[in-house]
Amino acid sequence: MRDALRAGIAIYNDGYVHAAHDAWEPRWLALDAGTDDERLLHGLIQFTAAVYHAHERNWAGCTGLAVSAREYLADLPETYRGVALETPRAFLERLGDDPALLERREPPALTHDGECVRLADLSFAETALAAPALADAFGLEETTLERAAHYARADLAAGDDGSRFITLLFDVVREDDARALVYQRLESHLERREAREGDVEGLF
Repeated sequence: MRDALRAGIAIYNDGYVHAAHDAWEPRWLALDAGTDDERLLHGLIQFTAAVYHAHERNWAGCTGLAVSAREYLADLPETYRGVALETPRAFLERLGDDPALLERREPPALTHDGECVRLADLSFAETALAAPALADAFGLEETTLERAAHYARADLAAGDDGSRFITLLFDVVREDDARALVYQRLESHLERREAREGDVEGLF
């Protein structure tokens, strides 16, 4: 839960508002409806969706999502699972009344354990969740980033904390100016890894 929360919060805080839900949605869908964890993730997903629709000037969509997001978050403690909720709840109330609010001010950042988490702050486990969630926003293939995350986790489990997949995933997420080049290197690394694995399988 913590890794997914921080990944989505960092994605949102770095301005990829529409992509944030992709980090939360798999975890949310696995939860029983009405539990506190489900309400938190459901509320955060709708919070970011309301912000996205406000940016798109879809006032009706923004208003409806702002109201429902606030309802999902309403009965949770002021801080739940490390996420400070008073600021987004207050903002959602204002946004529900005035969906054009974002034409005059920026939406509030989300915090976790008192930290305004950004993509550059994420651990490897959090980055491995953030990378595929950001694929569409970056114009990259989600399946490629998922495969890279798979190999990075496998290498880490095998004791290889210097895996190129780990380094390249960090760079894809963090290096705006070099992202295209990093992604090409990641694709090449994947091709070589999968070719080696295919050669080994062919021996048996």
